[in-house]
Amino acid sequence: MANNCAFSSCTSNNCSLPSLPPLFRFPRNSERCKKWIENCNRIDLDDKTPDELYRQHRLCAKHFEDSVMETTLHNTALKEDAIPTIFDSSSQPTNPTSGQCKRKGEIQDGPQDSKVKKEDLTEKTKDDSQITMEETDPRDILKSIFEVLLVLSKQNIPLNRHAVDVQESLTLSNVQALLEYRMSVGNQVLTPGKELCSSTQLSQMLEVCENGVRDEFLQEVRESRFFSLVTDDLVDIEEQCHLPVFLRFVDQSNCLREEFAGLLPFQGDEETLTEQLLSMVTDKWGLNMENCRGQAHLCSGVHASKMKAISTRLTEKYPLILHSTLSTFALNTFLVNSMSLSGPQIVMSTFKKIESFFKDAPSLKLELENAISIFYQGREEKTNELKEACRTSWTLRHDAFEVAVDIIESLLLCVDSVHDNEDMRWSDEVTHNALEISTALADFEFIIALVVLKNTLSFTRAFGKNLQGQATDTYFAANNLTAVFHSLNEVSDNIDVYHEFWFEEAINLASAMEIQVKVPRLYLRKHRSESGTEVQPENYYKEHLSVPVVTHVLNEMKDLFTESHVKAMKCLLLVPAVMGQLKFNASEENMDVFKNDLQNAETLPAELHCWWVKWKHRVKDVTTLPSSVPETLLLAEVKFFPNVLAFLKVLATLPFLTAESSCDAARKRLKLYVENTPGHHRSKSIIFLNMHYNATHNLDFIVDTYVEKYPEKE
Repeated sequence: MANNCAFSSCTSNNCSLPSLPPLFRFPRNSERCKKWIENCNRIDLDDKTPDELYRQHRLCAKHFEDSVMETTLHNTALKEDAIPTIFDSSSQPTNPTSGQCKRKGEIQDGPQDSKVKKEDLTEKTKDDSQITMEETDPRDILKSIFEVLLVLSKQNIPLNRHAVDVQESLTLSNVQALLEYRMSVGNQVLTPGKELCSSTQLSQMLEVCENGVRDEFLQEVRESRFFSLVTDDLVDIEEQCHLPVFLRFVDQSNCLREEFAGLLPFQGDEETLTEQLLSMVTDKWGLNMENCRGQAHLCSGVHASKMKAISTRLTEKYPLILHSTLSTFALNTFLVNSMSLSGPQIVMSTFKKIESFFKDAPSLKLELENAISIFYQGREEKTNELKEACRTSWTLRHDAFEVAVDIIESLLLCVDSVHDNEDMRWSDEVTHNALEISTALADFEFIIALVVLKNTLSFTRAFGKNLQGQATDTYFAANNLTAVFHSLNEVSDNIDVYHEFWFEEAINLASAMEIQVKVPRLYLRKHRSESGTEVQPENYYKEHLSVPVVTHVLNEMKDLFTESHVKAMKCLLLVPAVMGQLKFNASEENMDVFKNDLQNAETLPAELHCWWVKWKHRVKDVTTLPSSVPETLLLAEVKFFPNVLAFLKVLATLPFLTAESSCDAARKRLKLYVENTPGHHRSKSIIFLNMHYNATHNLDFIVDTYVEKYPEKE
């Protein structure tokens, strides 16, 4: 073993000794290593490589002369040419002259004696190995393997090899390599040179770890009672699309949390997916959907319509679940992502390319700022405003489409200049990405779609901004919903007039950028034979862009902000800062929306009165009052108002109400995982364990669970 002396008769292997001499690794130099083997009379080690000996075997300081050791205050080390020469006479080497060993009463053995001694020693080594294996508890071996699996998973290190084209015989798996390293540094539980578990067993062990961590935080969700479902964009794992599912809830410390719960295979029609999602949440996770109060789905592109159908089915089956947007996501971006129209999807995919192109690239951002200065000469205020916007993630902002229209000419100049690369400053990859963006910007379908989105979403921009503000902003935003719907209905009723203005704006912008006004090539190719007349761009974009966009935004807003949503927003008057803005003249008119969730609803009016009076007499400055639901939940005195506390917990779980900035940490971590992990290295279990990197683990419980589930593996 790595923490025992390789000389079998060495007294330092006696564990009862009060202090043990230091151990030294076998050298990697083949000649020196051979002398070490000969001198310690371990002929059974002849077939091992110097590297294996270095990792798995040691000799203690008793077998070295003081002249070949260097001792400092903190440690003892061997000189580079050190050879062990001090051994007992009972263990004489087969060739003492080669090692120049010192012996007490040296006696030369004949060839026959050496052969007998070698056989005896080999047999003894085998017996020792068998005894060690018999004495080792298999659960201790499992613990060591589980420890390695958890370390690799939390650090997002794949279990298999990094290079997919490397032959298995040429390199160890990452798991086996780490296990062998642990053997080399003294782990006596593991057996050297043995593949401890197959890939199937590793998958089973990972699944046990995953379920153990999930069960722990699901118990917190059950204790908190109320929760909401949040899903993100699809993730490709093992050549299958999976839907990431998050749970948003308030834990026993009254802290709002959003945790990654698992992945749902995204296969089948809407009805099948709905049943699979419900089965996963109720049967597998043990949650009661009657306690679910909200749902938000960030799926975009071609899958958005399918997620819309799933959310509709969930609401039909459980009416108390409010389908909504997500507080950390700009409303306008959310609305466009849910569209399946070609033009808006081209805009959003181009936005993603732009965001990636300028991310962590100060020189490219400076190039864009220079282009802005060229186009806005003499307009210093506008120039500074746009430059400041471009230093942020402007493609994710509520005014992203306005900013895009303002900088599109500067942006095209910038990417064209980068693609030309006249001064050879940019790499091939950068110039290629610049060309892709330039091609997208110079397409009239992108221009007209951007203009239509900018003008249509101008009616929801202010509302969306308030929705992401403080509780006071959200509360008063509820009063503006009527005006938003009125404006959208006005546009819908007079779409001919509005489209005419929008199309003219798009033509002017295209003309300035020297872009040809035309119908998309794919549409012409599909419909050329259906009509003998030429398709007019203005009519085409009215029927296939302006009308569908306005209709979608209007219908989506009606679905996302129903009467129940408005009542929930009005319940924000429980937040002290909102009460202060209302001069503490609050009403319980809208408090019936979650009344069935209260344990003692009869005392609600009296409790609300006490809650308002408490803050009215306490406050001196309204600006110092708690200004959000999560902040109010953390107040020590809130526990004395059980109905108010219940209301606040339900409000906190609703996805569209403002959450703490840390609430989307799990979704950000998942995004980083997807960006940084190649597809062939992604694993459902590793994703889960990596997402819950800060979870604590009871290895004894995990091992017991594994042995109980797979008893034949022990």
